Amino acid sequence: MSEESSIDVRSQVEASHEPRQKWRRNMDFLFACLGFSIGFGNVWRFPYLCFKNGGGAFLIPYFISVLFVGIPLFFLEVSIGQLTSRGGPEAWEIIPLFKGVGYAGVFILFCLNCYYNVILSWIVFYLFASMTSTLPWNTCDNWWNTVNCRDFSNGSTANNSFSHMPDPVNEYWERRVLGLSPGIDTVGTVRWELALCLLLTWVIVFLCIFQGIRASSKILYFTAPSPLILMFILLIRTAMLDGASMGMVYYLKPDWTHLASVEVWSDAGTQIFFSYSISLGTLTALGSFNDFNHNSVRDTGIFAILNTCVSFLAGCIIFTTLGFMAKSSGVPISEVAEAGPGLAFIAYPKALSTMPLSPLWSVLFFLILLLLGLDSQFVGVEGFVTAAVDMFPDVLAVRRNRVLFTAATCILCYFVGLLMVTNGGIYVFQLFDYYVGSRIILVVAFFECFVIGFIFGARKFGLHLKNMYSMNFYYLPMVAYCIIAPLFSLTLFILSVIVYGKLTYKKTSGIYEYPGYATAFGWLLASCSVVFIPLVAVHRLVRAKGNFSERLRNLCKPNIPQAPDFNYTANKSRTSFSSDSTLATL
Repeated sequence: MSEESSIDVRSQVEASHEPRQKWRRNMDFLFACLGFSIGFGNVWRFPYLCFKNGGGAFLIPYFISVLFVGIPLFFLEVSIGQLTSRGGPEAWEIIPLFKGVGYAGVFILFCLNCYYNVILSWIVFYLFASMTSTLPWNTCDNWWNTVNCRDFSNGSTANNSFSHMPDPVNEYWERRVLGLSPGIDTVGTVRWELALCLLLTWVIVFLCIFQGIRASSKILYFTAPSPLILMFILLIRTAMLDGASMGMVYYLKPDWTHLASVEVWSDAGTQIFFSYSISLGTLTALGSFNDFNHNSVRDTGIFAILNTCVSFLAGCIIFTTLGFMAKSSGVPISEVAEAGPGLAFIAYPKALSTMPLSPLWSVLFFLILLLLGLDSQFVGVEGFVTAAVDMFPDVLAVRRNRVLFTAATCILCYFVGLLMVTNGGIYVFQLFDYYVGSRIILVVAFFECFVIGFIFGARKFGLHLKNMYSMNFYYLPMVAYCIIAPLFSLTLFILSVIVYGKLTYKKTSGIYEYPGYATAFGWLLASCSVVFIPLVAVHRLVRAKGNFSERLRNLCKPNIPQAPDFNYTANKSRTSFSSDSTLATL
């Protein structure tokens, strides 16, 4: 009787699990990858790096990085997800000893989800502020302006307008939006308007993803292509501005001497990691929703082409506008070009305020940024949720529990983000971005290549790829994952550490240097991700059976996770790749 009761309970539990969702159409996966990866880095980081590193000459190391790092690592992560039908740490059960690689990526992804939406809150703030007849950063007669404010449109101060002299755009950003405090040790209070904007963005993200990828994929068909259409409209307008051609010359004119600089190659490589969203676990999660024989080779090529085209298009928009700003103000473009958020919230609003119908173009610009950011964010959160569901399928695979967990994730990230919408929030934001969202990703990428190339085996991985894609890759996996990609990733990390400088924040009053304790916290935060790799390895070695050599050998044995009894994954051909199959033991 008790045995029958046990069977009945188990049947009820299994029936309550939702089968793993799959993409409705082949294009859904590609749109999801494009939506996640094409974001702020394409709009404000690539154009600035291109300008900074020799214009058109920068495209040479950029395309080399795309070919030798971007495409191989993107394809690697997608294929692992497609092969295992798992996301996050569970996908890295292919080599049990290195499951920590998956935990490292998921930790970084969680941190990114916490602070990425803060940028969206700034964008929403500017978007609402643009819906007026006169842009609020046009003049110095507002309540937030100081007596030292100088209107940059005033001819008498035009030549100084892009220095650190207070102007209405800088003061709007620092005093009206941020309520900027003197430093990170003066956090201050929460900016309630930004907190509401942040809440709005998280509500939108939750509504986009709580029903799973089948529902969110429909939204991607709007959020992914819409910014591109709006960007073309904006490009047509900026190309007609006086000085636009001068901006394009500065953007693309090659300075071949820069190719001898190590920094140029380092910038090109790190930009690929930014724009391809590598080593975060999301690409693996997106690939896990593919059918086993989905043509990810084709999608990888299309993704690489479109990602590069969007970056180039964004650069054209930015530098035609900067050329207009430089000519109208009588200053060199080098003085108006900004990096990072400063380009979106200082330099570009300055240009918009001098254009005819400036509120219209301002709404269009910030709408583009909002759409680019939203699809990146909700796909990123979906990647984190997918990793958690795969780790705890008995609980989270139940539809109701998955929705509750998604809501809890959004709420938790919102409360963490509140720290970054305080008076000192921009300092906390930059600390997260500088230490968690940059160089430490290179370490995770190196371990991904090391595990697949040397532990799992590049040749064996190539056989799995052949079975999935029905094409022979010959020695490409060996060359890519044993030599080029790991060396490239490790070299970039070493270079980034060598050229490491103390973290600073540029504001109107001068350069703010972060205190030592903040820098120490930043490095601690960064190390929290990669520390999962040795910790998980040690934990598994301790708990395994046998002597040390037996434990090590068993934990390094390739293992493709099997589908649970409740049909959480759906392709029987995956079962032919278990750890004890003929192919897996080659």
